[in-house]
Amino acid sequence: MRASYLGALYSLLLLSCTGVSFALGSSSAAVRITQAIDETNLVAAGSTLRLAPGSLDEGLVSDSMPMDHLYLQLKRPAGEEQALESLMRDLTDPNSSRYHQWLTAQELGERFGPASADIDTVLDWLRSAGFKVNGVFKSGLTIDLSGTAGEVRNTFHTEIHRYLVNGSSHIANASAPMIPAALAPVVAGMVSLNNFMPKPQLVKRIKPDFTIKCTGCPDGFNNAELYLVAPADLATIYNVAPLYTAKKPITGKGVSVVVLEDGAIKSSDVSTFRKAFGLSSYSGTFHQIHPGPGCAAPAANGAEGEAALDAEWAGAVAPDADVYLASCSDTTTNFGGFIAAQNLLDSAPPAIMSLSYGNCEADDGPGPNGNGYLNALWQQAAAEGVSVFVSAGDGAAAGCDNFDTAQYAVGGIAANGFASTPYNVAAGGTDFLDAATNTIPKYWKASNAANGGSAKSYIPETPWNDSCAGSVLYEFEGFTGPISFCNSTTGASFLDIIGGSGAPSAVYPKPYWQQGTYGMPNDGARDLPDISLFASNGFWNHAILLCMSDAAQGGVPCNYSNPTDAFFNSAGGTSFTAPQLASIQALIDQKAGGPQGNPNPVYYDLAKSQYGSASKPHEANIAACNSSNGTIGSSACMFHDVTVGTNDVPCYGPVNCYNPNPLTDYGALSTSDKTLKPAFLAHPGWDFTSGLGTLNVTNVVNAWP
Repeated sequence: MRASYLGALYSLLLLSCTGVSFALGSSSAAVRITQAIDETNLVAAGSTLRLAPGSLDEGLVSDSMPMDHLYLQLKRPAGEEQALESLMRDLTDPNSSRYHQWLTAQELGERFGPASADIDTVLDWLRSAGFKVNGVFKSGLTIDLSGTAGEVRNTFHTEIHRYLVNGSSHIANASAPMIPAALAPVVAGMVSLNNFMPKPQLVKRIKPDFTIKCTGCPDGFNNAELYLVAPADLATIYNVAPLYTAKKPITGKGVSVVVLEDGAIKSSDVSTFRKAFGLSSYSGTFHQIHPGPGCAAPAANGAEGEAALDAEWAGAVAPDADVYLASCSDTTTNFGGFIAAQNLLDSAPPAIMSLSYGNCEADDGPGPNGNGYLNALWQQAAAEGVSVFVSAGDGAAAGCDNFDTAQYAVGGIAANGFASTPYNVAAGGTDFLDAATNTIPKYWKASNAANGGSAKSYIPETPWNDSCAGSVLYEFEGFTGPISFCNSTTGASFLDIIGGSGAPSAVYPKPYWQQGTYGMPNDGARDLPDISLFASNGFWNHAILLCMSDAAQGGVPCNYSNPTDAFFNSAGGTSFTAPQLASIQALIDQKAGGPQGNPNPVYYDLAKSQYGSASKPHEANIAACNSSNGTIGSSACMFHDVTVGTNDVPCYGPVNCYNPNPLTDYGALSTSDKTLKPAFLAHPGWDFTSGLGTLNVTNVVNAWP
């Protein structure tokens, strides 16, 4: 636990107000810039953006256009990176003398960053080109600078153009940025030269054209009553409640959780949410902060619903934890959530961070600048002891298509690049099976308790999938496969790609802690997600409650006794599971007595104790912990193993799409275009639909080393 966290935050806010620049210690790394800078000898340092093709180009922007708080990414010497990787492994190994010996940002830069002389050379080059250097972050890997589009063109040899994409005007670099070859041993490239900002992973409730048919709530799927998940329901379903009533209660007390945003909320919405669901009697506090420098307080915007649910659920499972909404305005090319994260990690790292935004890896940039920045950011967090939870995404296995609007996938199988690094937990999403199996009364009471709870117990789960390619749906409708159903009259109503995301990374190799896990493919890749929780948006009669009352941003009053208000204050998405898992981590941190860094090595060790290994499975545990057992499953299980369903979606085109009749029909996303191999199937052990499964929280907390 970080006892003086609030004071550190106040100091950080003061830092931003006084304009004090970043500090950087002296690195002991060998100097790697050994040649004179020759502006005629250039190499690429980045790439163009696939979202801004030349066909949408509307021309050059003005040379005078400001480009504020650009991030230039540097890279470590190979030997230093290898040494840091060794340390990162030891930091989470209880048998190591370096176990939990977390670094500060300053130590990270001094021990593993580029040589100070090399950084100075890069700074001199930037200043001579006319850029204002706002500072160097303490890790030594990121330089914050401001300039103009003209200075970007003259220095990085790429023009900034406007692009009209889906009716919206954006800017992006028209060619790959270039740097002098002499700088290439140290400079990775610009993190971003475009303003295609990441998407919040919030999915609004299903069927907005509902009619009221029952006393307690509006229609859900198939004209059935909608049962909405409140904090008390989650505590029952995932067995959190025993921790609250233990001899020494585990409620997250003394632990800080930060949700990273680029928007603001009405703080009263958090208070209303906590009061309505019986959480206001706990001591957990809520604060909105704008950690500087370079962090302007954002105005309310279209992401307010995302920010509200993040803030509310980050403290809902651990009601005594202190929640901070850390937000910055987006700059010309920089996402405000990353600005907030970078500044916090430099000066006041919390125990836990949650982010519910995403871009597919290909959109983050194929070079070391885009994905490399994200990798370095979460690596720094883990080195400082911070546990990071990131939404795996809401586009099922089709991570590069727009889940908000796409009826079918065209971009193939892809992962969320914000969640695919080896240093964060990728949070997936499930749905409940009770509606499909006609067993809702078995698991839900007819009326709510005072705290909004009505769940009776754990409920069997399936991968969250709103599409016609989901096996639970097409079997429910009497079809035998996704292609026949998606091309039917009934299936046409379910042409979408909405569902819990999972896919192999195209960037990162498989981390050591995933290797040998039962069910894990031997694909050599970092595979997503890691763990999951319920995330549906009402498709099978269940969604999750939040409070967002700002009418200017589409909010409604948070009067949960009013069916209409309750309905419009419900939603789904892995937006919810990231802050919920962060809140669960606050319980773990309290029980363990301090921050835990990257939780994945422990989660996968616990999974191996339950499932066994790929070569030596624990058959009895695998059978007992099957989610489909429901309440008769083993009470000793730490993970509910989700084995029924798919996160497959309809597709069209040549990429990862099996389609016997491509001229007339939709296909199904597949790992083969010769035969149907759905992307992806739930199966025993780890899988691409829910990772290790969902949690029995009390068992996980008590088993944590």
